[in-house]
Amino acid sequence: MLQILISLAIYMVLVIPMGTYMYHIATNKKTFADPVFNRIDNGIYKLCRINRQGMNWKQYALHLLMANAVMVFVGYLVLRFQGVLFNNPNGIEGMEPTLSFNTIISFMTNTNLQHYSGESGLSYLSQMLVIIYMMFTSAASGYAACMAFCRGLAGKRKDLGNFYEDMIRITTRILIPVSIIGGLILISQGTPENFLSNQTIHTIEGKLQDLAMGPVAALEIIKHLGTNGGGFFGANSTTPFENPTIISDLVEMYSMMILPGACVITFGKMVQERKRSENKTVEAAKKISIFGKQGRTVFAAMAIIFMVGVCVCFFSEKAGNPILADAGVSQAMGSMEGKEVRFGIDQSALFTTVTTSFTTGTVNNMHDTLTPLGGMVPLLHMMLNCVFGGKGVGLMNMVMYVILAVFLCGLMIGRTPEYLGKKIEGREMKLVALVLIVHPLLILGFSALAVSTTGGIEGITNPGFHGLSQVLYEYSSSAANNGSGFEGLADNSYFWNITAGLAMFFGRYIAIIAQLAIAGSMLAKKKVNETVGTLRTDNAIFVIILVVVVYIFAALTFFPALALGPIAEHLTLWM
Repeated sequence: MLQILISLAIYMVLVIPMGTYMYHIATNKKTFADPVFNRIDNGIYKLCRINRQGMNWKQYALHLLMANAVMVFVGYLVLRFQGVLFNNPNGIEGMEPTLSFNTIISFMTNTNLQHYSGESGLSYLSQMLVIIYMMFTSAASGYAACMAFCRGLAGKRKDLGNFYEDMIRITTRILIPVSIIGGLILISQGTPENFLSNQTIHTIEGKLQDLAMGPVAALEIIKHLGTNGGGFFGANSTTPFENPTIISDLVEMYSMMILPGACVITFGKMVQERKRSENKTVEAAKKISIFGKQGRTVFAAMAIIFMVGVCVCFFSEKAGNPILADAGVSQAMGSMEGKEVRFGIDQSALFTTVTTSFTTGTVNNMHDTLTPLGGMVPLLHMMLNCVFGGKGVGLMNMVMYVILAVFLCGLMIGRTPEYLGKKIEGREMKLVALVLIVHPLLILGFSALAVSTTGGIEGITNPGFHGLSQVLYEYSSSAANNGSGFEGLADNSYFWNITAGLAMFFGRYIAIIAQLAIAGSMLAKKKVNETVGTLRTDNAIFVIILVVVVYIFAALTFFPALALGPIAEHLTLWM
């Protein structure tokens, strides 16, 4: 646990300055890099004829959907015809229609679920023009939606900002520069970056082995930084070519953690800045704190749920497999099945919890081989979809739970609920209910369809409780736009490609549209004065309330399914 705690302490040192930097980018404040990036951004605005005018929530959502739709169309064509296009030294054929549909939806929705093996399923052109490109644009789209959402709740502006401006600024000022630095670090550790065809080598055993080549480092860094997931190779970040050393492991882990955490800090600072400008007599002299009070509350609630998950996963894997122990196989190191010895139990448990809490989907161990409770942690965190979450989306989802908690507390004391000085009324609660209900509906609805149809049952390779866990994991990963998998599932079929693609699509865009509508509604409301009876949402008591509300919601919606899957498997294994 000491190694895990030190890793997380380093993360806190990194995320605070990044959150401050993102706050300056989101609010168009001065940064040290403006002399360089202003020229780049202005050139892009001029070339693309972007007017940078503010948008209301409907315009913002429409432009986000239209931009994503164009990229989906072009990317689909590239995947279908990659066999006849250039930069294909290994002669890989074009993808079949349903797999192309699943893949393009997966990468545009920031999910990066892969029903194919990267080194054998994609040409280098597809890896760069579709996969890597969409890893940038899908991450930037999520960030843009989050910043618009934060502006609506902060209420300092009359509009939600400009979608294209937000997307360009995050790409040029964070995603590209950090990717270059991080990519060079990965190359220094041994991650390949070339355009060579696959190499056949003689091993020390005197046999022949094919080694896949390609622009691996470029994909690896943005897949983590943009909380995308996926992998150049089918084995993902468990393979030494994607993740050679403990240094590369930490770089990849911090990359996927830093921007979701920074979004929470940005949100807190934006809200506190508005309050400071409103109260010129007292607050004007105070500097904006590191997190902002509201940001601190949300970050603390996320951190508590995250640490509970890390502990459960870590100690479950440390306990080992009792059946193997009875068979005489030593479990002194814990359950090492499916794990890399260079990472061990500690970094595997931490990486597992991080990748499914920050909805990245990359893996440095095989989740299908986790102990039942260890595997339940990533499954539950994807079901919650608010424990930091993907880039910007996790914050937006947690704020839905914040509004729900405020509403429930308001019902208990007979008072109209308020959040950030705005009344929470029927329109906002209906939209919050839509966001919170659509996620379990997609997971449980598609899971029920899978276990009751021939096409779904044919993909289940493990009978009993673990087979159900595989199905739940597939759709939880899809709906949460995570992308990791239990991988025991035979998912490259018409049924799984289409249903998982639909879960990814609706899981991404229904929530974003509804959340932008909430932001627009809150922005239009008049501020009400705080009184003695106003519920405080910036103290320790509300943090506890928020965590309890999240867990209660999870228990009411997902516990029956979890009881039939990982919990039943755990009881069977140990009893």
